[in-house]
Amino acid sequence: MANAKLTRRRFFCAGAAGLGAGLMGCDRAAQGPAGHSVLELAEHVTYRAQRLLLGANRLAPKFSESDISPNFKANGTSDPPDEAYKALATNNFVDWRLRVDGLVANPLNLSLPDLRAFPARTQITRHDCVEGWSCIGKWTGPSLSEVLARVGARSQARFVVFYCADTMEGGEAAGETKTRTTLDNQSIRYYESLDLIDALHPQTILAYEMNGEPLPVAHGAPLRLRVERQLGYKMAKYLMRIELVDSCASIGGGRGGYWEDRGYDWYAGI
Repeated sequence: MANAKLTRRRFFCAGAAGLGAGLMGCDRAAQGPAGHSVLELAEHVTYRAQRLLLGANRLAPKFSESDISPNFKANGTSDPPDEAYKALATNNFVDWRLRVDGLVANPLNLSLPDLRAFPARTQITRHDCVEGWSCIGKWTGPSLSEVLARVGARSQARFVVFYCADTMEGGEAAGETKTRTTLDNQSIRYYESLDLIDALHPQTILAYEMNGEPLPVAHGAPLRLRVERQLGYKMAKYLMRIELVDSCASIGGGRGGYWEDRGYDWYAGI
């Protein structure tokens, strides 16, 4: 059974082999411009196919309290080194604010009490990591759609970008948005993005609780994204800002996320 399971990358490489490229040469071909174009086209095909098969509102599997993993592994950063974040954590995030802006009619700065005033959703779901492990946890927080309704997305908005507190490269970050020209010589914080279909999905929430307790630092305190129909690297932790944009081309490396800028698929549907 394990040998029959194909990753999207291998599936698309196999398709290229049918055109004469050869399965063994797929990874080598992917390193060149033509190979990147093939893989980007393949990702687009996967995105369209999964959208057709799953639809906009199909739910990810739900689980019971008895299914919750006793030890939920933390993915990615588990203790941000950033001094500004440490100061917020030391004060129990009393001074933390989530900025929601961009292509919106009514930008907001939301505190944790503000977010707790929104209607809350609790869901028990499985977290699937790109590294191959899975855990089940219970998450509570407002639906992202509720927050977006409050700020009023403008008609030009196509993507929702999530900026995080954890610096991934280069020490303290000077700001959240990095252009391609500065990507290699400035510090880089984690970021992610979704299209509006996943952003408005009922299971896409801004979680401030995990398993009935305030979100731990290792899992993204004070607020993390949960987008249950995609892999774990899409579920940005340590949220500081949400921006609605018409394109991700000028953000980071232009591919819509920290790991995407380094070769991961932007659409990580499961």
